[in-house]
Amino acid sequence: MYPINITFEHKKLFPKELGVSTGEMGTSMFWAKDSPIFDATLLKFQNTLAKNNFVGHIDINCIVNGIYPLEFTSRFGFPQIFIQRAGINEPIGDMFLKIASGENFKINVKKGFQVGAFIVVPPFPYDDKKTFNLFSKDAVVVFKKNGKEGVHPMHLKKIYDEWLITGNNGIAVLVTGFGNTMKDAQKMMYKRIIM
Repeated sequence: MYPINITFEHKKLFPKELGVSTGEMGTSMFWAKDSPIFDATLLKFQNTLAKNNFVGHIDINCIVNGIYPLEFTSRFGFPQIFIQRAGINEPIGDMFLKIASGENFKINVKKGFQVGAFIVVPPFPYDDKKTFNLFSKDAVVVFKKNGKEGVHPMHLKKIYDEWLITGNNGIAVLVTGFGNTMKDAQKMMYKRIIM
């Protein structure tokens, strides 16, 4: 399926590559009609995937200073799918139906960039149940406005009209944005975070 989604995961806890590595703190992406990274990796699987009737999304995670594949995921990634949705111009369910039914189509996407960042609490990025229970479990997350466009509750539960942090890893919310430039996408995301 085209266009190709080019994704950059940002691993450090803070902006400007500061702080500890988190696995993924945020992501930036754009859609492209072609890519040398795609040509050097996934395109080489085209015949094998077609021969085996594969239908769906494949993500290949690489170190790009020479294109060294690290991870091959044959499903929509998390939180990637939420950020991709910010750039797709049709209901995501309609797109999934087209994929599942084998329809030949191009994904209708926005031009420009999409970004997403996690809003987290302690012990993120660490796995420390005692710290989570002490500082974050059942803490209230306040959404100031009813508009939830681009705001994706992650490990929350709603009890008596309050959103409470649950789970044990400290990921509360993912916030996304999009724009013609990376700065425009970031500006939308940050505006959604503080609203």
